Amino acid sequence: MHPERDNVIHLRAGGVSVVFDARRALPRVLHWGADLGDLSTEELDAFALIAGPSQLHNSPDEPRAFTVWPTQFDGWSGTPAITGHRAGVATTPRVALDRVERDLEPDGGTGITFWLTDRVSLLEIRLTYRLTTQGLVEVQSTVRSTAEAESAVYDLGSVLTLMPVPTRAGEIVDFTGKWCRERSPQRGPLRDGSYTRNVRRGKPGADTPYLLMVGTPDFGFRHGEIWATHVAWSGDQTWLAERLPEGAGGSSSVLGGGEALVPGEIRLAAGESYTSPVTVFGWSDSGMDGLADRMHARLRARPQHPKSPRPLVLNTWEAVYFDHDIDLLSELTDLAAEVGIERVVLDDGWFGGRRNDAAGLGDWTVSADAWPNGLHALVDRVRAHGMSFGLWFEPEMVNLDSDLARLHPEWILAPSAGVGPSARHQYVLDIARPDSFAYLLEHIDSLVTEYAIDFIKWDHNRDLLEAVMREPSGDIPGVHRQTAALYALIDELRVRHPALEIESCSAGGGRIDLGILDRTDRVWASDCNDPIERQAIQQWTGLLLPPELVGSHVGAARSHTTARVADAPYRFITALFASAGVEWDLTATTSEELASVKVWAALYKEFRGLIHSGRSVHADLLDDAVQLHGSVAQDGSHALFAWVRLATSGAGQAGLTQIPGLDPSRNYAVRVRTDLGEPSLHQGLGPGWFEAARAGSLTVSGHVLSTVGLTMPTLNPSQALLLEFTAV
Repeated sequence: MHPERDNVIHLRAGGVSVVFDARRALPRVLHWGADLGDLSTEELDAFALIAGPSQLHNSPDEPRAFTVWPTQFDGWSGTPAITGHRAGVATTPRVALDRVERDLEPDGGTGITFWLTDRVSLLEIRLTYRLTTQGLVEVQSTVRSTAEAESAVYDLGSVLTLMPVPTRAGEIVDFTGKWCRERSPQRGPLRDGSYTRNVRRGKPGADTPYLLMVGTPDFGFRHGEIWATHVAWSGDQTWLAERLPEGAGGSSSVLGGGEALVPGEIRLAAGESYTSPVTVFGWSDSGMDGLADRMHARLRARPQHPKSPRPLVLNTWEAVYFDHDIDLLSELTDLAAEVGIERVVLDDGWFGGRRNDAAGLGDWTVSADAWPNGLHALVDRVRAHGMSFGLWFEPEMVNLDSDLARLHPEWILAPSAGVGPSARHQYVLDIARPDSFAYLLEHIDSLVTEYAIDFIKWDHNRDLLEAVMREPSGDIPGVHRQTAALYALIDELRVRHPALEIESCSAGGGRIDLGILDRTDRVWASDCNDPIERQAIQQWTGLLLPPELVGSHVGAARSHTTARVADAPYRFITALFASAGVEWDLTATTSEELASVKVWAALYKEFRGLIHSGRSVHADLLDDAVQLHGSVAQDGSHALFAWVRLATSGAGQAGLTQIPGLDPSRNYAVRVRTDLGEPSLHQGLGPGWFEAARAGSLTVSGHVLSTVGLTMPTLNPSQALLLEFTAV
């Protein structure tokens, strides 16, 4: 019935192999990485011998194996797959394989489910590995209590998914950050011991590990072998890379993660179960761009992935802030239509007593003071111009100075002893309560219906601290339930309004993960529109997300968040390689500035089909003061690149720079696109090819461009250049 039960099991898809040895009491992970080809049963048996561990001195008499559910019973001294207890006992799991189910996916992916039984902890475990057509491994487990009804509950401490990586993976990269500087990489050697990142903010946060990568030394965008993981969950998380002196079976280290649980958060009575978040694992032998290819392809394969061109957005926040004057907003709307905007989003300040950020959150009715006749006049004006309409919400938060908090103080997610310090004058609404959940659903649903809202900017501006639910029996942990309730709320809104698009915003880019992306259509990468900061933020955000999901807006010349001043072309080019928009008071611009926005809007519409479907590529450069990144059509026929200078360099000229991602078998017409103006050079004349490309008369082979490159002009700081390559 289960022919895989006593075999070496080989999963293959997307140029990746995963091999399990299911011939023992508990399956072992033998390989995750490069495709091994079509191996016979005999070859797989031989592979199991090759990939197996040694029996070391001063170690268990049976060689330590790395199983699908590693515990100390297998000789594993690292972080276990599960921790927990039943009233202080049953802390030494003894897990054995019960049965195996092989799954063939309709799209060409493949998978396998191991059913495990823990006779000590009295648990049944369903552990599913899915190898997608993109070559990603998605792992999820369900733990169910099989105890008798009168037995003590099982207090689950942690459930983690771990995968082995080989010895040559000696370097680790993950991310940290803060508000307006999200996804800042940090890099170092992979050493013995545990490298663990625990996220305890109730959301991934601006300092999220985001994508934990280990790889061959000095791996870059275009070179090196990489193994990576991502925890697809919007609540608390644990990420780890771990190396022990004795290794992990035949491998050197492990990589993985899962939900970070607090004591008492998951308590399983008889028959109850817990299902972990999906942990996604990716492998690449062509650097970080190769890993991004897999991640982007996964997201683009979603049935709900945006199919229509991503509209050019105007968001009102940095234009008007809380000044919701209908005349000003009407003028702004007219100018938006004039320059080519396709969607207007009304940001914070439209509801309740929300005249500043200290009041009104939770009162999701249109303000009678700011909008005595409702939003219809503005919405009708937007639609009369042929544009769609979006509205800002922050459903999970509440101000104490609000009708909702005064009426329902018990709805605040806080201890019975009283609320702690506020953050941005706000607290967290306990949306896992059926009554508060119903309140939000009713109010958001009615507004979406009344105004036929096309788009919601869904914000979440503070961490969840002391996040406990007040119950008659006492305060119980609330982050897991809060996260599940968020998913359920968005899911129900999408059922009621299938065409509604939602953007995940969390004080900028504080909640970007594949769990929230299963339910949303865009993320706000950062509250910072400063193009210098944005270049780095978007570069690293793009490791996981394709450009069409990453919101990036052009702000005023003087940045709202850094006070840095940047030229318009630099701001425009930065936002071009994303889901673009404007966050700028167009009513205060000159006629020349408006004309430049119009030119940029046309350029975005010309290239968004390429940018939002192509491969994102990055050059590996020794000089951190410059970047070369672009979008290349999947068939290599067309490409657009940005050559960006962040600061001055010691060298007088940049020299030859390889153009990544082009088809070496094709010839390309090279064109410098100066639609947005001429870049400022930090030299007398540009290289010889530069003038020819500006005139549109340069043709170069893809082989030369990708292996030799172009001598790039030296730009002044905060300048950027657009290069278009068209196969001829």
